[in-house]
Amino acid sequence: MPKKLMKGNEAIGEAAIAAGALNYFAYPITPQSEVAEYLCWRFPEVGGNFVQAESEVAVGNMLFGAASTGKRVFTTSSSPGISLMQEAISYMAGAHLPVVLVNIMRGGPGLGGILPAQSDYFQATKGGGHGDYRTVVLAPSSVQEAVDLVIEAFDIAERYMTPVMIIGDGMIGQMMESVEFPKVYRKQNDPNNSTWALNGAKDRTPRIIKSLFLDGQMLENNCLKLLAKYKIIEKDEVKFELYKVNSKNSILITAYGTMARICQTAIDELESERISVGLLRPISLYPFPDKEIFKEAGKSNILAVLDIEMSLGQMVEDVDRCVKGRKPIEFFGHTGGIVPTPDEVKDKVRELLNKYKKKK
Repeated sequence: MPKKLMKGNEAIGEAAIAAGALNYFAYPITPQSEVAEYLCWRFPEVGGNFVQAESEVAVGNMLFGAASTGKRVFTTSSSPGISLMQEAISYMAGAHLPVVLVNIMRGGPGLGGILPAQSDYFQATKGGGHGDYRTVVLAPSSVQEAVDLVIEAFDIAERYMTPVMIIGDGMIGQMMESVEFPKVYRKQNDPNNSTWALNGAKDRTPRIIKSLFLDGQMLENNCLKLLAKYKIIEKDEVKFELYKVNSKNSILITAYGTMARICQTAIDELESERISVGLLRPISLYPFPDKEIFKEAGKSNILAVLDIEMSLGQMVEDVDRCVKGRKPIEFFGHTGGIVPTPDEVKDKVRELLNKYKKKK
């Protein structure tokens, strides 16, 4: 299939169709509303079902019910909308239901603004809702990667029977880039082939999908089942990218999403000044690339680790946890929709080089 020039939000909608996800429940909120607009006219062409709910709270519960039927289901929203779904996300995790959620992040807290931000990191990676659960979290840095990760997210969700969240700042949703889709699109799941879905119990024993366990031991057993699943995910589903990481680096940058692309530009430009900087970009924010950050940050040539985000510093806590005190951790970022520039990144790198070379 030839490449197409598409806006990120529209490409996300088409990627879900490519993955065989033809059941979409959503409520409009900027900066991701174009997903719903796109699917309004695209779904009739492919036999999809789109329900615009009365609120994001309703969306979450629709997802629970629809996912229980064994079909691939998903939603897209933005920061405050995802907050309203948190109870349902916890329910779906506790009930072991596969579902995909896309958060095109905007500035906060509160209603905040509609400009791009990365300040939902805590919400996405630390659970967001109540109870002992996690969601797999993937962070694309381009429209093409958003397409690829949306498709993969449905496979991950079904592999582990868990909610999977994709987070991208507002730029991912609004930018236009050339993208390529699979040559063959997957067909919608057939619930009759499922061993767990609620598809009618006329000729089989009834199945129960629930997250309510009034007996303490049964509830703990379910939590331990979740924990065992998360340990496998942490072992097998870590995704990251290394950019110009080598033995000449003096600074290791950590950044994700489109912020990582800005850092790549800064790294390229710093080379003309004979300043060598490497980038480790987490693609999976949960599971986090703990071992990889520990390994790269601990190398003798690294003077410091610089974490850069479109927030006041959220992922930096995980970076610090992974480095385990082996090297100094520094942070630079903007929030509220202000995007750090390559020049600002370069200035921060130069500042750190002056600071730590003097100490060495």
